[in-house]
Amino acid sequence: MQETLEGRHMRAAVVREAAGSFLLEQVSLDPPRPTEVLVRVVASGVCHTDMLVRNQGYSTPLPMILGHEGSGIVEAIGADVTTVAVGDHVVMTYMSCGLCDTCESGHPAHCEHVGPLNFGGGRLDGSSGATDADGHEMHDHFFGQSAFAEYALANERNVVRIPKDVPLELMGPLGCGIQTGAGSVLNALKVHAGSSFVAFGTGAVGLSAIMAAAVAGATTIIAVDVNPGRLALALELGATHTVNSRDVDPVARVREITGKGADLALEASGRGEVLRQAIDCLGIFGICGIVGATKEGTEVAFNVNDVMIPGKRIMGIVQGDVVAKTFIPVLIDLYKQGRFPFDRLVRFYTFDDINQAVDDSERGITIKPILRIAETGLPIN
Repeated sequence: MQETLEGRHMRAAVVREAAGSFLLEQVSLDPPRPTEVLVRVVASGVCHTDMLVRNQGYSTPLPMILGHEGSGIVEAIGADVTTVAVGDHVVMTYMSCGLCDTCESGHPAHCEHVGPLNFGGGRLDGSSGATDADGHEMHDHFFGQSAFAEYALANERNVVRIPKDVPLELMGPLGCGIQTGAGSVLNALKVHAGSSFVAFGTGAVGLSAIMAAAVAGATTIIAVDVNPGRLALALELGATHTVNSRDVDPVARVREITGKGADLALEASGRGEVLRQAIDCLGIFGICGIVGATKEGTEVAFNVNDVMIPGKRIMGIVQGDVVAKTFIPVLIDLYKQGRFPFDRLVRFYTFDDINQAVDDSERGITIKPILRIAETGLPIN
C-alpha cells in the first residue's frame, strides 16, 4: 500500500559560507517526487569531500546541506518507486542519471551528469527540496541525498537496500569512502592474486583499499603514510609492509620491497606531490589509480618518458567505478564473514558534535567519523 507522502520538518547541518561551521538549523523538506525516496537518516559518515566542498575547493552553491554517506530507514516512497519499500533499511550512495551512454555501459559512477547531480545543489532540473526556517530555498541533493539531516530526499537510483541483521548506523560509509577504496582495488584496478599493490594514504579510502587487496589475494601490500598509528593499523588490516614517507623516500623503498616496481598503486591522499610518487613507484605496465579529491584546478607534473616507455597507465577513478546496488551487498557479506572489518576505522559522534567530528577528521584523530543522527540507544565511542 502506498505510504502517504508528506514533507518533514527537521534539523539539518547547514554550511552558509566558505570554510564556515556546520550550523544546526530547522529546515523543511518536501515530500518525495515519483522516483524519490524519503529516508529517515539514522547515521551519516563524514567524508573528506564534505570538507572540500565546505571550504569551496569545488564550485558548489551555498547555503547547502552536505553529507553523502547516509544510512537510514525508508519512510515514504514516490508513486513510481518499485525497488524499495517503506521500512527497508538502506544505504545512500552517489547519484547518476541512468540514461547516458556511460551509465548504460555499466559505469554510472562516471555518469555524464555526475557534476550537477552530485555537486549542483539540487536535482538535475535545478530544483531543491528544502527550505530554511524563513522560507528561503536551501541547496540540497548533495550526492543525491544531503544526509547531514534527520531526513533525506534520495532517488530510487541511489538507495541500496541492505539486510536488517547488520548495524544500520555503521553502514553509511559503504556508500562513498569505503566503497571507493574497496571498489578501486576489486573493480577498477582489478588487483589480483600474487600482485603487488601500494596505497598512498591510510585514511578510510586507503585502508579500505588495503583490506580489499588482502581479499583479492595480493601478496605484497604496501601502506605509505606519515602517521605511525595508521601504518600500524594497516599491518593489522592486511598490509605486508609499511613506509613512513617522512623518514624515507617512498619511491625507492617501494622499488626495494617489490624488486621491480609495484604492479598497482592507489593515490588516496589528495596531494599532488604524492600522486607523482605513486606514478614513479610503478613497474613496467604498472597502473596508478587516482581517488584522492583535490581542489579544482590542481595540476601535477610527471616524467612523460618514464610513463611512456614502461607502459605505465594513470587511471582516474570515481566511487571505485562500481555499481553500488550490487557492490555494497558484497562488502556487507565480506564484513559479516570477518574479511572486511571496516568497523575498525570508525568512531561515532552525536549530531550535535558535528563540528568536533569534522575537526577530529581534519586533524587525523579519527579515520572515519560517523554522526549518529537518530537516537539508537547505543553508546557513543
